[in-house]
Amino acid sequence: MPEDIAKNKPDLTGAYALVTGASRGIGYDSAKALAGAGAHVLAMARTVGGLEELDDEIKAVGGKCSLIPVDITDGDALQKLAPALGERFGRIDILLANAGALGELAPIGDTDDKVWHHTFDVNVHANFRLLKSLDPLLRASAAGRAIFITSRVGGELARAYWSAYGASKAAMENLAATYAEETKSTSVRVAIIDPGPMRTKMRAAAMPGENPETLPLPSALAPLVLYAASEDYDGMAERLIFRDWAGIPR
Repeated sequence: MPEDIAKNKPDLTGAYALVTGASRGIGYDSAKALAGAGAHVLAMARTVGGLEELDDEIKAVGGKCSLIPVDITDGDALQKLAPALGERFGRIDILLANAGALGELAPIGDTDDKVWHHTFDVNVHANFRLLKSLDPLLRASAAGRAIFITSRVGGELARAYWSAYGASKAAMENLAATYAEETKSTSVRVAIIDPGPMRTKMRAAAMPGENPETLPLPSALAPLVLYAASEDYDGMAERLIFRDWAGIPR
């Protein structure tokens, strides 16, 4: 990762950052990094215990955090979210769309319909609803940033047995790119981050025989997330690949 990105932490003081899937893994560590850079983190997840731990950690070092214990597949809750955030904060400066579902690894012919639909509900439909409702709040920011966590599977290649996950991530990336086109004349910018294999619960579920000690911790992604959240980032749904930035062979 270039030294200027790794060392020059942006000043996000006064920014409001909504992080989905914030109760563990990449979302958890990214939320801590955003708070450490001065942002007021709005942490969303359905796991209340994880959110409370995050809140304790952020506030213990003087950061700001508000908890949103919501299941991201709850369309009614998401519809009510933007008006509530708008009334309280007036804008959203950073959206980190991190929440994701693996689905099941199975041949297409054996993939359960309910699992398929749930995977798309989390990876695609929830992000559509978030963008639709939060668009005015992102545009109200002087430098709105929408950041999406993706995967090489779906974004760059197809892999046998990963149909639900890969197809949903491909759809999510196109959704993000479409939003970038629609906001290119505004101050909103969109980034797509591919973290690659990391020491997360989802990775362990997908690759149970893999030694997690060989993988980077989710906290290693923080500098790239902060870069995408900063005013210095001016990309149009640029695909930021952690392993390329960090110099790790893929």
